Amino acid sequence: MAQAKGVRPVGYIDVVGGGQIVVDGNYAYVAHINGTTGTTVVEVSDPKTPRQVANIPTNSGIHAHKVRVENGLMLVNREHPPRRKGPVTTFTAEEMAEPVGLGIYDVSNPTKPREITMWRCAGNGVHRFTFDGRYAYLSPEMEGYVGNIVLILDLKDPARPQEVGRWWMPGQWLAGGETPSWKGRAHRCHHPIRRGDRLYVSYWHGGCVILDISDMSKPKCVGAIDWSPPFPWPTHSCVPIPFKIYGRDWMLVCDEDVLPLDPALKKEMAAFMWMVDITDETRPMPVGSFQVDGVNGKENDEMTGCHQPIEDIKTAEVPFAWFAQGLRFIDISNPHTPREVASYVYDPAPGEKRPSANDVFVDKRGLVYVIDRVRGVHIVERI
Repeated sequence: MAQAKGVRPVGYIDVVGGGQIVVDGNYAYVAHINGTTGTTVVEVSDPKTPRQVANIPTNSGIHAHKVRVENGLMLVNREHPPRRKGPVTTFTAEEMAEPVGLGIYDVSNPTKPREITMWRCAGNGVHRFTFDGRYAYLSPEMEGYVGNIVLILDLKDPARPQEVGRWWMPGQWLAGGETPSWKGRAHRCHHPIRRGDRLYVSYWHGGCVILDISDMSKPKCVGAIDWSPPFPWPTHSCVPIPFKIYGRDWMLVCDEDVLPLDPALKKEMAAFMWMVDITDETRPMPVGSFQVDGVNGKENDEMTGCHQPIEDIKTAEVPFAWFAQGLRFIDISNPHTPREVASYVYDPAPGEKRPSANDVFVDKRGLVYVIDRVRGVHIVERI
């Protein structure tokens, strides 16, 4: 039975589960995780009765779980997924031959998306990205590197994307003679987020990196912090707070409750969120953390703890997709002691034992959308 505290359910979009949802005007864009469903466009002018108006499928073996929309352009990733639900799957030669990178679409008419081009890259493709309407900030795999790096793509002419600059953690550029100090792809770019002339980059088990992109052709690291180890979980999102709290600058950091550095350590605690003081960018300082009540003190399955917050934070009340804990609203007005002020734990998808809240978005009306990895998008409002 769904449990709501401080929120009211408004509507539900019955679609295959996904990795991300964004709303632009009267349309929601849903990026799916499994199968060949690809990307779905849903008209949400009346959030009580959402209506699917378009779908862009993908070929087998392609993961298209992220989407961004700005200025009539829709970007979707194209990736060979690192794993599917359940055991690791070996892809066929035909699936692995599918091109990967970034799909670029004209959605000036959202009911009729039109592919403009596809920017291609190497390896497994693009995992995550953000988009400001001109530049896309990607986490692609590139020839000669181990793991995903940071890459900035100029879409002034969407038909001819141009690389502007790139940054990688020293040790990733194997073709340049570098040698990593970590195992495999443990240190890799997961998610760059821009604010002003900075990129706030989660680097998986490489922690958080703050990049100066005042010269986009030459991004440079101005600060970094990594707590994995001792904590076992990878860093998923580093989200800048666009306002001061107590006269200081802050970054909200989420670890993701998957793929611990040492599987034996997952018995310690599920992944959670951090508040990090970045007033001095060269010395980020974690000062507070938050975990949902009832999670700690026992061994949990993966995807019990934290996943991610909204990426465009506007107030001190921040909605989070917290995997099996559903949708959570956390007040960060005191960075030392974040506290929960509302929640919505919806019913599990058919055949599932618990929710799996994967992404959250707030539209211009203040409506909150939370997408489940398995099925459905729930629309709620704060009360």
